[in-house]
Amino acid sequence: MKASKTSRRGGARNGHAVRLETYQPDAIDVCVAGSFNNWQPQATPMVPLGNGKWAKELTLPDGQYEYRFVVDGAWMSDPQAKQSAPNPFGSANSVLTVQARA
Repeated sequence: MKASKTSRRGGARNGHAVRLETYQPDAIDVCVAGSFNNWQPQATPMVPLGNGKWAKELTLPDGQYEYRFVVDGAWMSDPQAKQSAPNPFGSANSVLTVQARA
């Protein structure tokens, strides 16, 4: 799973493009839920790219966000995330930091 960041025109005022990717070859439905969408599991569906790859591009302002993937209803952390934080359910959320590049 991969997260990459690219700046959008207008800088931090409009946010930054953040691309989340995951490999789920047997999945029918993959979404991303997190602090950026009030943890709503169906609010942000990911797009199937073929060959088991899924992706979603978000535009987020500077900040730190916690998230998890929801794969066919099962919540999973992003094993490619560089940071994680414990959650109240006994597992860990993935952490994404978005900031303007100098």
